[in-house]
Amino acid sequence: MQLKYVDTKEEIIAINRKSKHIEPHLHNALEIVCVTSGALELGVGQELYHMEKGDIGFVFPDVIHHYQVLTPGVNKATYLIASPFTIAKFADIMQSMAPEYPIIKAEKVEPEIYRVINAILETEQSDITVAQAYLQIVLARCIGKLNLVEKSNVGSNDLIYQTVSYISANFKKKFSLEEMAKDLGVSKYVLSRLFSKTFHRNFNQYLNDVRLNYACQRLENTSDSITKICLDSGFESQRTFNRVFKERYKISPSDYRSTCLKDMTVTSLAS
Repeated sequence: MQLKYVDTKEEIIAINRKSKHIEPHLHNALEIVCVTSGALELGVGQELYHMEKGDIGFVFPDVIHHYQVLTPGVNKATYLIASPFTIAKFADIMQSMAPEYPIIKAEKVEPEIYRVINAILETEQSDITVAQAYLQIVLARCIGKLNLVEKSNVGSNDLIYQTVSYISANFKKKFSLEEMAKDLGVSKYVLSRLFSKTFHRNFNQYLNDVRLNYACQRLENTSDSITKICLDSGFESQRTFNRVFKERYKISPSDYRSTCLKDMTVTSLAS
């Protein structure tokens, strides 16, 4: 069973799925990824880290990160996403610190950790306390293996970082390129060129991609209505959401959700 606690302060999401490319983003939750098959590239700040089967990566809250799949074949991973409320005594540390090197290689992972991660996946949705206890075991056994540094040392203050951070924090709202440029203290023409040269798309395309990535996560991990997901993702109407979604994924949001559910069922049975 896939454990999901979404849109509450007790949020924990645990899912085992095929790895895929995910655009740079940030959130206030802790994210743990354990490669279960093939390989995965974890990008944190401006660095890219290669992960193979058994490796576990840690992304602390409010750190920009992304994923890339560069290895052919079957690539899968277990993703654990936990709100600050669920990480208890570790929350204060994670607010100011972050791993200098965010990966614990498989040879340094205690076998018990894999068993605990699998136990989280199998926990009933009503047993949030049990899931939280398991999560504390993972953190207690793993945090000491990471060299923690000031969070500012794993990020960047350049305009690219500021742009990703700004959109990650504001994509659910309605705002324009001009408003964003004013808030960042730069010309809208400078910002427009950055989107074109760095992200290879214009402002609206990039903003829609961020919104779609968030919507996909909600479609995969919740039973929320498509209308609620559409509005929570920052789209003004479901009609616009459906059109933009289909342009990118070539299927409707409802069909996407059905496909993901089938894929997760197969993955769960195979794991």
